Amino acid sequence: MIRTTTARPLSLSLSMRLRATAPATRSFASPALASSSSSSSKVEKGTLSPLALKAAEEVSSKWRGTTATGGKTMNYIGGEFTESKAEKWLEVRDPSTQTLLTTVPETTADEFAQAVEAASQAYKTWSKTSIMRRQRVMFELQHLIRQHSPDIAKSIVLEQGKTFADAQGDVGRGLQVVETATAITSTLLGDKLEVSQDMDTFSRRLPLGVTAAITPFNFPAMIVLWSAALATVTGNTLIVKPSERDPGATMIIAELCERAGVPPGVINVVHGSAPTVNRICDDPAIKAISFVGGDKAGKHIYDRATPLGKRVQANLGAKNHAVIMPDANKNLTLNAVAGAAFGAAGQRCMALSVAIFVGTAREWIPELIERAKELKVSGGFEEGTDLGPVISPEAKTRIESYIASVEEEGGKVLLDGRGCTVPEYPHGNFVGPTVVEAVTTMKAYKDEIFGPVLTIVSADTLDDAIAIVNANRYGNGASVFTNSGSTARKFELEAEPGQIGVNVAVPVPLPMFNWSGNKGSFKGDIPFYGKSGLDFYTQRKTTTSLWPAADAVGNRASVHMPQIH
Repeated sequence: MIRTTTARPLSLSLSMRLRATAPATRSFASPALASSSSSSSKVEKGTLSPLALKAAEEVSSKWRGTTATGGKTMNYIGGEFTESKAEKWLEVRDPSTQTLLTTVPETTADEFAQAVEAASQAYKTWSKTSIMRRQRVMFELQHLIRQHSPDIAKSIVLEQGKTFADAQGDVGRGLQVVETATAITSTLLGDKLEVSQDMDTFSRRLPLGVTAAITPFNFPAMIVLWSAALATVTGNTLIVKPSERDPGATMIIAELCERAGVPPGVINVVHGSAPTVNRICDDPAIKAISFVGGDKAGKHIYDRATPLGKRVQANLGAKNHAVIMPDANKNLTLNAVAGAAFGAAGQRCMALSVAIFVGTAREWIPELIERAKELKVSGGFEEGTDLGPVISPEAKTRIESYIASVEEEGGKVLLDGRGCTVPEYPHGNFVGPTVVEAVTTMKAYKDEIFGPVLTIVSADTLDDAIAIVNANRYGNGASVFTNSGSTARKFELEAEPGQIGVNVAVPVPLPMFNWSGNKGSFKGDIPFYGKSGLDFYTQRKTTTSLWPAADAVGNRASVHMPQIH
């Protein structure tokens, strides 16, 4: 039985046992949070857990732009935290208790225009600031993030629901991008060649101008830092629109950027939903947009912004596969698969959502289920928790409807996470680890569920497994578990997704390499971070110059067409 604990082991309801369940009503409710009035109220003692309440009070008292005790989240425009004059406000609630933490403004058109103007004015001087100065800012930001990562992580747990350890990992992976950005004096070097006698051609990278980042709820620190580091260190200015579900980490990062020496207007934060996104797409001053999120929003942004001449990089949905060969190390494989499938409650674009068991490897499925049952489901601050709640009640309903669809379409629910209850958190958005068996025509296989649901598919041979992986419309990542070098090599060469793992379930590259998702998982020409990240935020300019040495002494003009020999 899955353990759900706060400070001590607790039993789940019988609905969490391995069982067949009645079909649930399928729902595609919007994930957007409901709007609220602009009034703020203090959190009532005892509504949050004691650990969460302490964290909420600490975050609210230390940081100017965010609150977790019922107040308002600020905009950050031109180096100032300002309260929006918005008429519409969006609620941010703790996924474990539904406690109101903060309200987020639907930033007004005038406030958005102020952010664009602040970024445009700051670009005039920041783009001409020496690269050594921009590098020093990154060194200082690196230090500050490391120093204050616990507070960023606390905000993530409160608003997003991750475990505290996982939230610290979120911050840590973003910090790695900042650390990589400190090498900008080496990575942004240009090229120069003497192409003819006394004639040189040299190429250099220049910033684009005002850029924007539209970031998702599932990694509220890491993905913001992808842009905050690379856009600014290359000389651009940046407007961030964080997810309206968990803006707190972005607001803390903005304040840390200010402390690190980022001048006013270089980084700005505005909030909201579709209207703010559309303003980012349409504003002619914004030259590039970085987006991570779902298919619908990503395609909308790409299709709306690119005809206007903007660069867009958009990471969309995913359906990541692991191929499990009979010769794999069983213990390594089962631990890796369970961790990748259920960590962060499955709310990762690189979560492992499909396990293809090849041949006799199917015999391992019961043991995988037993390991999944042992994972602890509880609030993110509770000691020993393996996975917390999903982001919203709507997300929970959607995930459970996908589980129900498996049986409706003739598949099997081998471990059922529906009806997961945690006694200390009766109002939490909990879905327990779920294992289903399906075929590739079923909705639970084809669609991105974005929850703790692992779909098992069978294949007779490695070739059959690779064919399944390649037929899928998504292309973020795929892994193979094997002890055969030839099997690994074949999979690496023939599997189509852009990020391949060999005995690694989540093959996300470190930021000195490029994010390399492909197919239906990516829109755009230039991917995130690494060398390609620098390419995205810069444009090439070449200069050809002629300084004839003969001019120092010659006195006769040449009228011939110049020849390059």
